[in-house]
Order: sequence, then structure tokens, then C-alpha cells
Amino acid sequence: MLPANLDPQTDLVLERRLKAPRAAIWACWTQPAHIPQFFVPRPNRVTACAIDLRVGGHFNTTFDVGGTEMQNTGTYLEVVPLEKLVFTDAYGKDWKPAPDPFMTAILLLADAPGGGTQYTAIARHRSPETCEQHKAMGFHEGWGIVADQLDAYALTL
Repeated sequence: MLPANLDPQTDLVLERRLKAPRAAIWACWTQPAHIPQFFVPRPNRVTACAIDLRVGGHFNTTFDVGGTEMQNTGTYLEVVPLEKLVFTDAYGKDWKPAPDPFMTAILLLADAPGGGTQYTAIARHRSPETCEQHKAMGFHEGWGIVADQLDAYALTL
């Protein structure tokens, strides 16, 4: 399920088998009402979310992290229903380049053998230094917590 073009210098990968069905995981990632339920590790929280689910559409979130508000804007590069989402902070509205992009996210979903969802999240960075920074920030732990929160929430749908 992993893309052949992964680069260990610039790509971070999290793979999980989730118990929730793929349709529920897809709904969580594509409907704004669901994003606050899983998208950042608790006790941090999402305070706003806007999604325009199409290539060139936006994926914008606002977080409260320890009392500090953080804006996260993104643009969808690829949308394959129930299978793949690719979004990046490298572009804003009308494909305007961002001044300091951090990463592109690639989410891959497939039916897992025996039920559930094979979930793959890839964070692709523009440089080895940015990748290493994200790794040091706790990519695997943080994105792992998010995957666990996602699975637990999706099972309630």
C-alpha cells in the first residue's frame, strides 16, 4: 500500500490497522463536524474547521494548543473517494504559494483483511531538515495518538 516514491530523507510514515470501517474513517476526514473529535492529540483541540473537498479546495483548521491559537491552512491536491486524500500547506487560495510551507499530507485507506481499515498517513517535507524537525516534534507519537482517537471516534458512527 505504500507508494513506491517514498524518500526516507523527507517522508515520515505511520501505518495502522484500524477497527473502524473505511467509510467511517473517510467520513471523519472529509466532514468538518468530525474533525474536532480526533484531529489533534488531547487535551489540545480543534476550534474551527472548514473543508471544500475537491482538488484546489481548502482544508483549514484552527487549533487551541495549550491556550495558544494556531491556524492551519491547506489545499487539496488529490481526492480519491474512500481511498486517498492529499493536502498541503504549500498553497493557499487560488493556488497562491505559501511563504513557508511545512509539509504535504498523504492519507491512504484500504480495507484491511478480516475487517477494518488499513490506514497509512505520510507527511512529505520539502527538505531533510524539515522532516527531521517534524520527527523531533513527535510525529510518530502525535500522529499515532490521532489515529487512535480517529479509530475510537469512527467506531461510534
